[in-house]
Amino acid sequence: MPPVILNFFQRIGANRDMALAGGVIAIIAMLILPMPGWLLDMGLALSITLSVMILMTALFIEKPLELSAFPTILLIATMLRLGLNLASTRLILGHGHEGPDAAGGVIGAFGEFLMGGETIIGLTIFMILVVINFVVITKGAGRIAEVAARFSLDSMPGKQMAIDADLSAGMINEEQAKARRAEVEAESGFYGAMDGASKFVKGDAVAGLLITAINIIVGLGIGVISHGVPIGEAFRTYTVLTAGDGLVSQIPALIVSTAAGLLVSKGGVAGKTGAALGEQLGRYPKAFGMVSFLMGALALMPGLPFIPFAAFSALSGWVAWEMSRRASAKQARERIVAAQEIAQAQHVEQPISETLAIDAVRIEIGYALLPMINDDTREPRLDDQVRALRRQMATEFGFVLPSVRIIDNMGLKPNEYVISIKETEAARGEIKLEKLLLINPGGAPVGLPGENTKEPVFGLPALWIDRELREEAGFRGLTVVDCGTIIATHLTELVKDNIADLLSYTETQKLLTEVHKESEKLVADIIPSKVSISSVQRILQNLLAEGISIRDVPTILEGIAEAAPLTSNLTQITEHVRSRLARQISAQQVRGEAIPVVTLSADWDQAFAESILGTGDERQLAMAPSALQQFIAAVRETYDRLAADGEIPCLLTSPSIRPFVRSIIERVRPATVVLSQNEIHARARIRALGVIG
Repeated sequence: MPPVILNFFQRIGANRDMALAGGVIAIIAMLILPMPGWLLDMGLALSITLSVMILMTALFIEKPLELSAFPTILLIATMLRLGLNLASTRLILGHGHEGPDAAGGVIGAFGEFLMGGETIIGLTIFMILVVINFVVITKGAGRIAEVAARFSLDSMPGKQMAIDADLSAGMINEEQAKARRAEVEAESGFYGAMDGASKFVKGDAVAGLLITAINIIVGLGIGVISHGVPIGEAFRTYTVLTAGDGLVSQIPALIVSTAAGLLVSKGGVAGKTGAALGEQLGRYPKAFGMVSFLMGALALMPGLPFIPFAAFSALSGWVAWEMSRRASAKQARERIVAAQEIAQAQHVEQPISETLAIDAVRIEIGYALLPMINDDTREPRLDDQVRALRRQMATEFGFVLPSVRIIDNMGLKPNEYVISIKETEAARGEIKLEKLLLINPGGAPVGLPGENTKEPVFGLPALWIDRELREEAGFRGLTVVDCGTIIATHLTELVKDNIADLLSYTETQKLLTEVHKESEKLVADIIPSKVSISSVQRILQNLLAEGISIRDVPTILEGIAEAAPLTSNLTQITEHVRSRLARQISAQQVRGEAIPVVTLSADWDQAFAESILGTGDERQLAMAPSALQQFIAAVRETYDRLAADGEIPCLLTSPSIRPFVRSIIERVRPATVVLSQNEIHARARIRALGVIG
């Protein structure tokens, strides 16, 4: 290409706005100024080129919004054709008496070659093109655009709410949300504009009919009256030129209308039109097989030509066979790839870090118990009960239980389960999945058929009964539980017994930094300047070991901040924190309207005080073994007597000896609560039940 022309096109590309403005002005000029025949040929060639380019673009785009400027393009293309129609009409009426080439070579060629010189054929083809464009393609595309615009507008609030919901859930960021909102608005505006743009094509078709009629009628009058052309020759000349002009304008209009129809009907099709249609039509080889069979039957019917139907029958049959072969080959490749992935996964060495990782809590079940986690119809599922347990522990103790891993173990008996705490077996039991467990603490006959057993959690006498007997057992006031509840209860008791050990350093860090974010400033003030996280972990473990909830983290941290400057002994800091939690501890131990307590006699109180040796952080209990045995015997005698009366009191001591008394009591009666006088809230009422003497 010559440098001058190349430089001209480069300037046009760099100034697209000016180029578009110049093009619109040129179209307007066509409506006013006369055009020579050669310039009209250039304009008609441009119209055909533009229409084909629009059609090809509509075929290759991935989604309609990629050509959102189509309504504007349609308007410009329509105005270009109307301007060319007016320019060609001016040439036909002004120079039609000169012959078929009066309006340029393009119109003459369409009139002579495509019509074969027959005016009636040309007019008929022109009218058919108008009907196809106006009645079929444009009307259908306009209806699709109208419905799409209506549904797009109606669905906008729902789409906006969905975007806001995704943004709130953190699935998308603010920039993505803005982009999706802009896309929704652009989609609605596009289909609305396409609905209006379809009116351009309708008006273009009507204008084409009127222009054709005007050219024929007025042209005959001008040719016969003004130029003295014989009426037969004038009719043929003006009709050929008019029909050629109509064809050369309606063919680009038909192409652009087809592009518009493809664009608006592409709403639910993803990808390029050709690839999408080929992929969707190629999913069903049986359809092509049926077509092949039908075409073969038509080819054999008497009176119908054999070759066309037989050719398409063979073609459809080959397509069906080829599609089936490709589908089979694809499935085979997928199976090979899947097998290779499985084999590769089996041969990949497990990382050492995963081998060394320890599950905080793990439940292993035999294969007969798998329906407890795999069967969605079974209620309640074991994993749902475990999730409920984690929520319960968080509510009751303020402790976020680590994730519980549930796995199957082929080494266990079919109906057996094992619960492990930090990879150490803590308990095991055996249950019958299709039966219910009737707990019978007294062991007396209950009058129901079943299999005698021991309840695995507390070792109480129990009975396995059929599920049909649940209602009858309920009428008799008997306790009936399912297998999932048995495992969940067993897990609950084990977690409570080992809750202090389950509070790891990592869990403590999460508790302080993620769960209790409102205490961020308090945490920063005391950690690590006054105490370390490991020290806080140990204090929290001391509280959990005695069944005290750690939900009130701010109060616990305040107590640590007060005691830490005075002592580094974690036991003493824990005792100070317990006194700060007096309201919570007292409320936890209230039975009825008061706290039932048993106190130490003055002799035992003095004996413990005198047995504590050392000062400060070095304090320790040094009581004679015989005295300890006497104390333990006295505690047992008192608590057994009160238990017979249905009382479960707390043991109340002085603050200085409480930790040492607790260290002895937890070895013989771990469930007994030992309180100091500082842990009894000022407004709490006490009910004394006895004295350990």
